[in-house]
Amino acid sequence: MDRAAPLPITLEDVETVAARLQGEVLRTPTVYSPQLSALTGANVWVKFENMQATGSFKERGAFTRMAALTPAERKAGVVAMSAGNHAQAVAYHAKKLGVAATIVMPERTPFVKVAATEAHGATVVLSGATLAEAGEACAALAAEGVFDGTPYSYQVAEDWHEIRSPFGVWMRLHPTGSLP
Repeated sequence: MDRAAPLPITLEDVETVAARLQGEVLRTPTVYSPQLSALTGANVWVKFENMQATGSFKERGAFTRMAALTPAERKAGVVAMSAGNHAQAVAYHAKKLGVAATIVMPERTPFVKVAATEAHGATVVLSGATLAEAGEACAALAAEGVFDGTPYSYQVAEDWHEIRSPFGVWMRLHPTGSLP
């Protein structure tokens, strides 16, 4: 990808994602932090994404990408490799969207992460000692025709769905609620 080329993300894309997220993820509060501001010498605002259903900002990207699945991809299901927050976000939104989800996690993933992911309805496969090895198992499952929803696996030049979601957050932080 040519780094000098403009991103294939338009204001319309950002507004579409922001609208799509309405009612699917919480609109969490943003609060000014005097202590962090004093420590950094800058105005620091904290966005409380820990209030999301899965306790993480990862829901935005997971929902945005899964909402864009084709009917065939939804029918085939989704597989993702993650040891925590993304796993839970994929599991949570897959269940809401009626999409079967399999999450591949390294064998030493803490039980609390495995249990939380399973509680959201996903099938968890423990494979490999590392994230890289779990990623290989995930890729093998994806090769069988299941959509690979692993974070950072998307082909940047081809798949901007998850990348667009942070811009929806920015719109909520901007004083006018939209891009200038």
